[in-house]
Amino acid sequence: MSQKTKLSLANPRGFCAGVDRAIEIVNRALDMFGSPIYVKHEVVHNKAVVDDLKERGAIFIEEISDVPDDSIIIFSAHGVSSKIEESVKTRNLKFFDATCPLVTKVHMEVMRHGRANRDIILIGHEGHPEVEGTMGRYFSQNGKIYLVQDLEEAKEVSVNQPENLAYVTQTTLSVDETKDIINELMKRFPKIAAPKKDDICYATQNRQDAVKQLALETDFIIVVGSKASSNSNRLKELANKCGVNSILIDEFADLDLNELKDCRNIGLTAGASAPESKVQEIISNLSIFLDAEIEEKGGVKEDISFKLPPELRAS
Repeated sequence: MSQKTKLSLANPRGFCAGVDRAIEIVNRALDMFGSPIYVKHEVVHNKAVVDDLKERGAIFIEEISDVPDDSIIIFSAHGVSSKIEESVKTRNLKFFDATCPLVTKVHMEVMRHGRANRDIILIGHEGHPEVEGTMGRYFSQNGKIYLVQDLEEAKEVSVNQPENLAYVTQTTLSVDETKDIINELMKRFPKIAAPKKDDICYATQNRQDAVKQLALETDFIIVVGSKASSNSNRLKELANKCGVNSILIDEFADLDLNELKDCRNIGLTAGASAPESKVQEIISNLSIFLDAEIEEKGGVKEDISFKLPPELRAS
């Protein structure tokens, strides 16, 4: 008798509190004010979520100039620069801020260091909207902000004020890689100031820890999430670094089932912007195709929630 395939599901997985809040803000705005509702950038980096909100009447834009007068605009979970926020206020557009509170925490750190005329190193990925928004929150008469993307750049970066320097990070980075970068910066700049609490968010940490455990027990890992999602990409990369083949997919149709036919222990997780409904759809199809035995793995219980803007809360 052939061995039955086992499908192990990581916990925690999928939506985090910041993503939940951002999506709920768009849905509540649509319920209360009707369509269209404009959203600066994809509210979260997930195709299924964005497509669903588009069907409801959300319009995703990159330029504030594309928003008609007297419209409602929502800032995405990744946050925006001060310049974007000021342009919205100048036009008297009604807006709701869906920036994840943990990203806002980083914005506040950057603004505080700027006021102190301190140089800042931001560890993050160039071009990511969270990084663009964070860099756009830095204002200083004498200081400067520097972007460091990897260990090599950490070894080479030159700053104007090595004695008056701090670092912050993007919230969705690889925990292990970021530690290496921070260690290098601390070695080169012994007086560099660290955040009081790590900037990489709890959900990123928890999902990466769950993948490490999954990698010990499986021979292939499926990550549910979109290609644009930073935290989903980090999960796939982490699985590969742990020695397990991995794939990042939006939906079941993205799978090459031939890759799975010889696998007996398959793991499945989801990035923080991937909806559980899509995860369950993939699990259902996989269980039929593989005749798999499904097992939910234990993990850290997440009970964090973030409040909606007062105007959008249920009365």
